[in-house]
Amino acid sequence: MAKLDDAIDRITSDISQTGALTAEASRRYEEMFPGFRAELARVLEQAPTISDAAQAAMMLVDAASRTLRDSFPRQPHCDCRDGCSACCHLFVAVPPGVTSLIAEHIRKTFPQNEQQALLDRLGQAARIIEQAQTTSEVRARCPLLGADERCTIYDVRPLTCRAFTSSSAPRCHTMVFGDEHQRKDRIDQNPGHFRLHLEATEALQDAARARGLDGRQKGFVHALLDRLAPSQDRAAD
Repeated sequence: MAKLDDAIDRITSDISQTGALTAEASRRYEEMFPGFRAELARVLEQAPTISDAAQAAMMLVDAASRTLRDSFPRQPHCDCRDGCSACCHLFVAVPPGVTSLIAEHIRKTFPQNEQQALLDRLGQAARIIEQAQTTSEVRARCPLLGADERCTIYDVRPLTCRAFTSSSAPRCHTMVFGDEHQRKDRIDQNPGHFRLHLEATEALQDAARARGLDGRQKGFVHALLDRLAPSQDRAAD
């Protein structure tokens, strides 16, 4: 039975070595996220304003997400595509800096008449949101969603929007526009992609607190309405 014993030795050795390599890869994978957070924190600390910090966070998380997708095999299928806007009817919360960055972009790129029309849409969406018992119940078309079902501020869209991934666009559509039971469904997210965006969100919250600012997340519609409303004296978020 010597040949059998040799075969067992080779099989168990191969499995053992592969297991050790897998454990090492898993350990290094877990280390990526606190490493990303630490690097991001150093960059945000040096940003002149919290708005600049938000822009830096978006750039870093975009680069990290692209690399994650390109470098790791068997990534979950993502069915998100141009013109699919079901998720643009859900409640969006934003960390500090994001709203001021978007408001600045709007003031620079939207004609005055479009800014006024946006204020009207923001007011309408805010009233719809205020009628909901919980944020998970909210179904309100994003005021920044264009007639072509494309985001009009895509380059500076919130981190929450960037984080969202779905393996099934039809399932998203059902979850957003379906009946009461269907609306309780949850969409699976790409775990690594989502985790990077969570780290970026929390890093912005920490950066705001370090500057003596409010570190809480805020509802995007109401926060942007406050930032753009001309009659209000606004502090940087």
